[in-house]
Amino acid sequence: MRWQHALPCLLMALLAGCSGGKTRPSTGSGSGSRGTVSSGGGSSRGGIYDDTSRPQSSRYRDGSDSVPGGPPPDVSKLPEPVPKVEPRALYGNKSPYSVLGQTYNVLASPNGYVERGIASFYGNKFHGYKTSSLEDYDMYQFTAAHKTLPLPSYARVTNLENGKSVIVRINDRGPFHDNRLIDLSFAAAVKIGVWPKGTGLVEVRAIDPTQPLDAQTLPPPPPPPKPASPGPGIYLQVGAFSDVGNAERVAQQLRAANFAPVQVVDAQINGRNIRRVRVGPLVSVDQADDVTSRIEGMGLPKPQVAVD
Repeated sequence: MRWQHALPCLLMALLAGCSGGKTRPSTGSGSGSRGTVSSGGGSSRGGIYDDTSRPQSSRYRDGSDSVPGGPPPDVSKLPEPVPKVEPRALYGNKSPYSVLGQTYNVLASPNGYVERGIASFYGNKFHGYKTSSLEDYDMYQFTAAHKTLPLPSYARVTNLENGKSVIVRINDRGPFHDNRLIDLSFAAAVKIGVWPKGTGLVEVRAIDPTQPLDAQTLPPPPPPPKPASPGPGIYLQVGAFSDVGNAERVAQQLRAANFAPVQVVDAQINGRNIRRVRVGPLVSVDQADDVTSRIEGMGLPKPQVAVD
């Protein structure tokens, strides 16, 4: 492709097209993209010409994301990807890279990666267009976008609210929305119940394709159920301080703002005693987004999501 020579310099320039937000239903087939690469040419698939050199505002046919109209697909008939050793994609693995003023470092290896956070998903707008690895996005395959896992890699994503899980192949970058950990394909979101709500609390556990699958990806057995047991909680960590006074000053500011309960939690990192200042639990993703904006408006550090 004639534009590949220019692509490495521009590869991550338009990653910010990843929405990470909720989708609306659509009565048409729709199509769109995540805006993940910038180049000097394009490609076509299924009647879609993806000119990746165009700006995000004009690259995609749809102005906003959507999901197919009618009942959801029967995802029980869709095969999950089988993890296998693959070479790193030529595109989408630049490290470090910057989007919307934030810098990210791609992990050298996915092995051992486990994180909990908020999942979102993407659909029609991006269907048939290029991902960051220059593969075509297919919302009816079990794939996902992640900010730091290598492309491609595999992970098991488990919905912490209902225990459903799916193996996904990560072939895209994003989501670049505050507080989002992973962006699932529409099919993956349907399978674990993130659709139609739009977001969900999940665990993302990377898969080592050289090791037996079941032993490394199945979530641990849940504890015996408790009566009226609450679901996983969303917390916002505003900072981790080695100085007790600094931790208490931030905690007092947050208590005065009265967003939600404030905790100062002792922890050890690399042998050092620290105090994590956290706000929560918060009742929903929408509340977490709102409180995040308010905390930043106070001039405090940008909080990080923790799901317990």
